[in-house]
Amino acid sequence: MSDLPMIEWEEGGELCRARWRSEAGNPPPRRVVVADDTLTADAAYRLACEGTALLWRADFQNARQLLQAMARRADRRPAKTSKDPAEAFHLHRQAQAQRARTLGMLLIPFEADHSIPLRRAPDARDACQQVYGEADGPYATSLRELQGLIGAYEWRRKGVEIPALGARIHPYYGVFSPVRGEYLDLIARARLPAADLAFDIGTGTGVIAALLAKRGVARVIATEQDARAIACARDNLLRLGVAGQVDVAKVDLFPEGRAPLVVCNPPWVPARPSSAIEHAVYDPDSRMLRGFLAGLPAHLEPGGEGWLILSDLAEHLGLRTREALMGWIEAAGLVVLGRDDIRPRHPKATDENDPLHAARRREVTSLWRLGLRQS
Repeated sequence: MSDLPMIEWEEGGELCRARWRSEAGNPPPRRVVVADDTLTADAAYRLACEGTALLWRADFQNARQLLQAMARRADRRPAKTSKDPAEAFHLHRQAQAQRARTLGMLLIPFEADHSIPLRRAPDARDACQQVYGEADGPYATSLRELQGLIGAYEWRRKGVEIPALGARIHPYYGVFSPVRGEYLDLIARARLPAADLAFDIGTGTGVIAALLAKRGVARVIATEQDARAIACARDNLLRLGVAGQVDVAKVDLFPEGRAPLVVCNPPWVPARPSSAIEHAVYDPDSRMLRGFLAGLPAHLEPGGEGWLILSDLAEHLGLRTREALMGWIEAAGLVVLGRDDIRPRHPKATDENDPLHAARRREVTSLWRLGLRQS
């Protein structure tokens, strides 16, 4: 923790310092002032918009109410829009980022044991310990990040019901939760090729590897680069009783060798992620998608199948074309053996107030069955 950046502020006529924590990678605020119940929501919002962070020193529950009031003011700002889908998407992302920066300016202090020295503060020590590890001194983080830590702690503790699996998956903080279960329905109903070995590329929580094991694949090699995701996948596979069938390897994309079944669910939208968890959603320049397609022939057994799970949302947003996708498949020496489609069921798909509703209502998630092109 000693290599964390510091924040500084004046309090009681003295210069004070504390370490700064941000799992999203946000830089420490340059200006910090002490805030309490005497600060109005209008003044707090104005200071936050100007880049001034507010280190809260009063009742914790009042800080939560202040954050809600600041959010209402942020949401009243007129949103920029465009008839061009790609431009509308980028404007929406910019607005989201600006909103997050502004609301992230309300800070909460912590002691070295992760306790919060504020009246009516929750006991978030276990949630912080899971994500931050041991602390060797006081620190501060945004109230929004703290809320995310607490929410993730509850998700990890309770788990997320996965109907296709008939069980729960317990996601860790920063590891994308499989809340959109339709793509798992595609995997659950797809005809399995004759396969005693499968590769799961970019396993995340391990949910796809677990599903393949539950469907009878004798051995699955699940690959992942992120240390937190590796720990998460191993934990879930152990909970589900399939750890003996699945090896989780720290590998970039493919393990060594070939398999008769290779499955990949890459990030669906070619855009730059702004936080760790967004790497599961946003893939700059479709790097993982293109890497999977280009590398699949060298890791797929003759007669085997590569399963690509992909939404076409990027196509409706004007960020990628179907022609580009088909071109990458052809250039890799692959052919499409079949495709199964499903409509999303998440709330945003039918929310007419969502800025991206026009694209979301047309979205389809597909399982592309790919094979090697015969020479």
